[in-house]
Amino acid sequence: MSGSRTRGALALADGTVFRGSAVGAPGVATGEVVFNTAMTGYQEIATDPSYAGQVVVMTAPHIGNYGTSSFDDQAAKPFCTGFVMRSLSRLDSSWRSEGTFSSWLRERGVVALTDIDTRRLTRHIRDHGAMPAAIGAEVDEEDLVAAAAVAPRMEGQDLTRLVTTQEIYVCNPDATATARVVAYDFGIKSDIISQLTSRGAEVHVVPATTSADAVLSLNPTGVFLSNGPGDPEPLTGSIGAVRDLLGKVPIFGICLGQQVLGLALGASTHKLPFGHHGGNHPVRNLADGTVDITSQNHGFTVDLWTLTDQQRPEIEGMAGPELLPMEVESEYGVIVPTHQNLNDGTLEGLECRDVAAFSVQYHPEAAPGPNDASLLFDRFAKVLETA
Repeated sequence: MSGSRTRGALALADGTVFRGSAVGAPGVATGEVVFNTAMTGYQEIATDPSYAGQVVVMTAPHIGNYGTSSFDDQAAKPFCTGFVMRSLSRLDSSWRSEGTFSSWLRERGVVALTDIDTRRLTRHIRDHGAMPAAIGAEVDEEDLVAAAAVAPRMEGQDLTRLVTTQEIYVCNPDATATARVVAYDFGIKSDIISQLTSRGAEVHVVPATTSADAVLSLNPTGVFLSNGPGDPEPLTGSIGAVRDLLGKVPIFGICLGQQVLGLALGASTHKLPFGHHGGNHPVRNLADGTVDITSQNHGFTVDLWTLTDQQRPEIEGMAGPELLPMEVESEYGVIVPTHQNLNDGTLEGLECRDVAAFSVQYHPEAAPGPNDASLLFDRFAKVLETA
């Protein structure tokens, strides 16, 4: 790595301080601190719009060894407010590399730290929950603690306004178009669009606030609800639009898209203690018991129990199907859970029996992560064939 390292630190809202070296852009950054367990894909993670307003801590000890490549970007710029590592590689060793990760971080204005005890930091987040943090270089630690204490929490924030497109744009399919998909951009990743266009979809990407009438005027074969950052409940306009689209056009949602769909169906959401962030989360298919290893990045989850007169059960021991209702009734008919997280038992997928709509909480496109669940895009393509 070129250049010298300067003193840096990370302060949490509870006053805990972690000391290391600054390797990114100068200045101070704040955001909710979360940990990501992926072994690779640091560039895709940094450019995932779902990380808007967050400081990402990588649990893998060695980051940056294969450098960076423009082909790995998931958006035009990074959206995380900070990036934290245990050991940043000084060299980039790959035929694909266009430069070191440290240079990439500085050029794009990302405040970043290395030499941080990420194991201790991760355990702290796991034990005390995700919380606001402040990171910076050559700054008084008391100032960092003060900045972290007043940084906004994730609850109640509509962060899609920071990441969504301002104008509609069209992505053409790789071959002859067989369907037209309108994709709500809550923070859509480029690899998601590629998954749709590679299956013959002409993708019209629209702003997060687009009305149902405006979507229907595009004559879509189907509607896709993308991933994105922040709390889903403030997205009242998007939730209302999806409610108006249900039953009129097939809908497929992922990540924040599942949460928006769940809220449109009448369920509630709640914040997870420290969220799901990484490329190694086991998810059970409730229909056949098979397990996919999935890529995830979210801090909230849909609670189908809120559509019943029962309380959500607490997990005791291993996560089992009993932690989810078998089916629930809604204004739009029967809803069934389809997938479950094996770590904490939370909902990872749902399907409507009486209208054409389904969703998953994880990222079937991976980028980064395993591609076990990529067949979900095939399922959506088959739905579009009969729409």
